Amino acid sequence: MRALLPVLLFLVTLSAFADDPRVELQQIASGLAAPVAVTHAGDSRLFITLQRGQIVIHDGTSVLPTPFLDIQSIVRCCSERGLLSVAFDPRYSDNGRFFVYYTDLEGDLVIARYDVSANRDRADPASGVVLLEIPHRQFSNHNGGQIAFGPDGYLYAGPGDGGSGGDPNNNGQNINSLLGKLLRIDVSGSTRSNPSSNPFHGSGQGEIWAYGLRNPWRFSFDRATGDLWIADVGQGQWEEINFQPAASRGGENYGWRRMEGTHCFNPSTGCNQPPTVLPVIEYDHRNGACSVTGGYRYRGVRNFRLRGMYIYGDYCNGVIWGASQKADGSWSPSQLADAAFNISSFGEDQNGEILVVAHSGVIYRLVDTAPQPRKRRTVRR
Repeated sequence: MRALLPVLLFLVTLSAFADDPRVELQQIASGLAAPVAVTHAGDSRLFITLQRGQIVIHDGTSVLPTPFLDIQSIVRCCSERGLLSVAFDPRYSDNGRFFVYYTDLEGDLVIARYDVSANRDRADPASGVVLLEIPHRQFSNHNGGQIAFGPDGYLYAGPGDGGSGGDPNNNGQNINSLLGKLLRIDVSGSTRSNPSSNPFHGSGQGEIWAYGLRNPWRFSFDRATGDLWIADVGQGQWEEINFQPAASRGGENYGWRRMEGTHCFNPSTGCNQPPTVLPVIEYDHRNGACSVTGGYRYRGVRNFRLRGMYIYGDYCNGVIWGASQKADGSWSPSQLADAAFNISSFGEDQNGEILVVAHSGVIYRLVDTAPQPRKRRTVRR
């Protein structure tokens, strides 16, 4: 008799798959009037900020006909002004509080608190309380626009440098000005306060968390690590994205106006002095690029190949990139899509899936349509 052959175990890969994602933009909503931001409130609804002064709700099927909030009468719009973002309190399901960032009728920057009404789809417009007002009347541009809660429970805000070009008032490097900064404030009480752990508490402006920014239109926190990504719109040649680890104690100087990206801009008092935190990603204005729109590090579950990528784009040429971290810690961008619209913002839904906002009035979901990897099967012979 023939000897029994030993049982051989080997793995057979059932199918190969491409390493690169095939990204498509799937339309969620259209017909909106100048949307500039989209976010969630801890549930399946999407809250869309419209620049002229409204927040509307997409309930998963359509945009509700009645706005969640309408403050058009107190908002100055448009160009770079308007109602620019909304952030929901981490305990929103319990306290019904949310916060908005807008330019008022005088052009000043305002952070205000509102409450939801008894109807979960309607805010109480009479509940508004102004918590912080930053003078910004000299020039109309560089208002920043983002507010977001950090993992520490504090509210972060990113006002621009005050406008014009080249920061003529040198606000970015002046710790006695709130312009050109990243701010960190405590909004847990009836009024705002400045955390004692802020780096300039007791000197300069106590709200300041970091400085040396030109126009941080969009920034975001990594929902998995708490790291902070700040996309700062450049002057004439370079767009930059800065990275702040979750362990930071604040006080970083991101360089503007001494530097634009990693390059000297106005070194009259010394380029890169005092020490500047350089961006982890920068790009120039070739191919029609002109203004970075910051996004999010992808932590969703639907798109396997996007996991861990920092996804961002350019407002002018509509290109969307995904940056992956290499073994040496640096970040390597690759183009994911070329959208035929101005990208005013990115957003995350409740599950961490990436949303893309077209300023022309459409909200998209970013989807990898490449076949997802199959599990490997053990075959015995």
